[in-house]
Formats: sequence, structure tokens, C-alpha cells
Amino acid sequence: MSTQEQEEAEKKYDPLDTTLKFVDRGDDLDPVSSDFFSLRAEMSCGHAVTPESLTQWCRSQLNEGNYKFRCPALVDGITMCNKLWSYKEVRRLADLDVEEMQYFEENMARLAVAEYCEVHSCPRCKTSVERKNLSNLCVQCVVCTADLKKSYQFCWQCDKPWKSPGAGSGRCGNDGCVNKDLQILWTCKTISLFDVVGVDSCPSVRACPVCGLKVEHNQKYCKNVVCPRCKEEFCFVCLKLKRICCQTSSPFTICPDGVAPRQTSIPVWKKKITGK
Repeated sequence: MSTQEQEEAEKKYDPLDTTLKFVDRGDDLDPVSSDFFSLRAEMSCGHAVTPESLTQWCRSQLNEGNYKFRCPALVDGITMCNKLWSYKEVRRLADLDVEEMQYFEENMARLAVAEYCEVHSCPRCKTSVERKNLSNLCVQCVVCTADLKKSYQFCWQCDKPWKSPGAGSGRCGNDGCVNKDLQILWTCKTISLFDVVGVDSCPSVRACPVCGLKVEHNQKYCKNVVCPRCKEEFCFVCLKLKRICCQTSSPFTICPDGVAPRQTSIPVWKKKITGK
């Protein structure tokens, strides 16, 4: 038996596991697999999946920046099921091995943290440091401050020790300190949106107007994109939110204001804390 065959053989449900509900049918319940002859287990939403298809779908969601897994099956061929699957359910039904569990849990934790706060590794001790003031490049590492018995501050942008005398300054005082994200926005190539009438020269990278995350357009379909971090949908052409842009133009025509110029600053995300 080859290594691949061994891995596939290990990736099976335990038929003796009485906590799982198995279905053996050749229908279209599996939302992400076309293999109609594999034994499936039923998810909490009622749709059934194989271990392979569930792992594949959830991994693709992680790669797109989503740490909450929802069922992609179509109901009546039109509406997505979209029911939330708990990680406990995914871990058990996907039959993840140790390496896969580590990959899932590390990335889920990273994405969850990024949703609520700005975290960066200290260049000296490598511990995670949170930046509470998103407009201040100067951050202090409490671990290094305790270790050195004096304040240790570094630049969020270039990772070098902070030199500027004003802790609230937007410049650290180090030569060559530049915002790499801004550089990308300034120098990225231009693209055409083939399905949008009148858009033949648009910057290929934009900063989300809500949270500042760099976003690219796949050059297919309409001009609107959904930010993978804040989930806001905005027009890639004029940089207005979709609900505003669609008041004056359709998703497949150029905006009345034309193509917005290259961005010279990155929006700071003003997150809404709900207390939940």
C-alpha cells in the first residue's frame, strides 16, 4: 500500500462510533464533494459530508481568512444553507490528525485575534504585542521592558527600536522606515475589469475603505468585492461602500466619479465592540 493510500485509509469514520449518524446514499447532500459512493456522516444542519470533503472545505475557508465554518450546501438549488458548524463538530467529523488539528487551531486563533485587535511579534523577544492605538506606530513590549528594567519600544512599521522622542509620533526616526502596504498601493500594476463597462485601468490592489486590509480583484464578475477581514462589501473602482455606489450606478458599469486614484493613506479600522 502506498503512502497516499495509507493516508486515505486512515481518513475514515469509525463505523462503531455511536455518536455519529451515518448515511449511505448517492444523493447531492455533500456540499463540497462529487464522490457519491463514499460513506457520509450527517452534520448538525442535516447535510452529509465525507471526512475528505469536510477537511477540504474548512481548509479553503481558513485560507480565505474565515475561521467560522458554515455549510455551503444549496437549499432548493438557490439559497446557501449557511448554518454554523462548531469546531468541535468539524474536528470530530473531519477526523483530523494531529498535524491538521494544529494547523486548524493555530490559524483559527490567529484569525480570531486579528478580528478584534492588532497583534504583532516583538522583534526582540518574539512575544505577541497588541497595538491598542491604531494610529500610533510606537508600541511597548512589557516583556522586554521587565527584562531590561527600562522601557523598550519599537516601531510597528519597521520593527526597529523607537528613536523619535515623542512616543505619540507617527515617525520612529529610523532611516528607511516606510509603510510596505502603502508602497504596494502606490506601485501595483493596473488591471481591467472585463465585465465592468468602462473600467480598463484600475489599480490591482486596494486598501479596504473600512478596515485597511489589502484586497485584490479577480477581474471577474462585478466591480464589488467583500473584504475578508471586516466583511464589508465595497466598490473596487470608486472605493465607496456597495450600498452607496449602487445608488448611482449598476455593478457592471463604471461609477459616475470614475476610477478612484491610488490611495495615499490606509484607513484605520474603528471596530465596534459589542461586548458579546
